[in-house]
Amino acid sequence: MKTAIIILRAIVIAYGLLLVLVGCMQRRLLFFPSQQNSADLAAGSGFTRWEIAGQYAGYARVVDQPGRVWLFLHGNGGQAAGRAYVLPFLAATDSVYVLEYPGYGDRPGKPSKKSINQAALQAYDALAAQFGSSRVCVLGESLGSGPASYLGTVSHPPARIVLMVPFDVLSKVAQQHYPFLPVRLLMLDQWNNIEALQQYQGRLDIWGAKEDNVIAVTHARNLAASVPGAIYHEFEGNHGWADGERMKLDD
Repeated sequence: MKTAIIILRAIVIAYGLLLVLVGCMQRRLLFFPSQQNSADLAAGSGFTRWEIAGQYAGYARVVDQPGRVWLFLHGNGGQAAGRAYVLPFLAATDSVYVLEYPGYGDRPGKPSKKSINQAALQAYDALAAQFGSSRVCVLGESLGSGPASYLGTVSHPPARIVLMVPFDVLSKVAQQHYPFLPVRLLMLDQWNNIEALQQYQGRLDIWGAKEDNVIAVTHARNLAASVPGAIYHEFEGNHGWADGERMKLDD
């Protein structure tokens, strides 16, 4: 009996230490920024450096008199200069602005829900002021579906939001990956796309990948079913949607 109590105590202490460790390291488990040389990474891609009020904001393909203006909010890895894979999915007449998150690439700061949402709003406001909010569309990829959905809550929302391989509630995805942890209690950065999009009145397209092993397609399906007016699409492929079939995001 005494031995069993000792073992139980050891298990409880080990689990408590695990919770502390995960709590301290969770942003390293969620955000995977790279800091490669952005100019080299963007060379030959058609991207040029994008600044807002003299401050670095990301990379962009800028065309004269664009048909649409896209703000691209990418996933949780890499950096803005390496996102040229998005270009074939959009019309050649569209301008595309890829936001650099704080702590990614050449941008100072640290990534978090708050800092990324603030950066997304700053970028959106700058584009809306230049082109008008009715011409700005937002494309959110994976983790970027969080700040993209957040922009649907502002007083002057974008004309269109497209969410690619998105989550419905980020903590639910994390819980699937870490079923042995009380994720909702530990998680600092809890985007809830269902809640954010409830009042959005613009066009909302949601794309799910049938073989997605990072954010299971059930999350995209649930998001579409939970948001009035959402248009749902599904394609054969994994979380690396840009390597799959060409999807006409410019329709």
